[in-house]
Amino acid sequence: MDATASREPTWKQACQLQAEMFNITDCLGGLSIQLCYYRGLTEFKILKWCDNRSKLLKMMSEVHCLGGHTQIRKVLTHALAQPDIEAVVFVGDAIEENPDALCQLSGKLALLNIPLFIFHEGFEPYVQSIFKQMAQLSRGAYAPFDLNSAIELKQLLSAVAVFVAGGQKALKAFSKDADKIVSNLTRQLKK
Repeated sequence: MDATASREPTWKQACQLQAEMFNITDCLGGLSIQLCYYRGLTEFKILKWCDNRSKLLKMMSEVHCLGGHTQIRKVLTHALAQPDIEAVVFVGDAIEENPDALCQLSGKLALLNIPLFIFHEGFEPYVQSIFKQMAQLSRGAYAPFDLNSAIELKQLLSAVAVFVAGGQKALKAFSKDADKIVSNLTRQLKK
């Protein structure tokens, strides 16, 4: 997750929504999440794997946003080094790195069958374009959200959790009762 200063207004809300991913997957066999975040000049933290909602919420609530540039490359490089992960979820609002390098790493995720789900806070056209390319190259999905769309972000995070825990079939069943934004995410994964 992007924990730079620009994300501070929605950080607590995102923490709560991220933790709720566990609720939706209980009947599918559960979920294990590793939180990675960047902030400041060069700070990049990798927390322990977590399979419990309250533990994740506690870990995330201890993180405070701090100004700095994006470090998405570090997130993707870390993901590529992880054995047996099913997906990468990235929540951010900016790109201040070389987009070609980020796209190359996203393509490497596809080679390992690790889709990248990018949830873009805001609607900046340049960032949107790069985030969409990254998601597409990884065979993942992209979705924008804003401060007023907490319900949409909750549904998107839940959809990813369902996909990771139960696969394409479980996601298809979940998307039948979900809003249009989840159906859009599901369509992107079929490409």
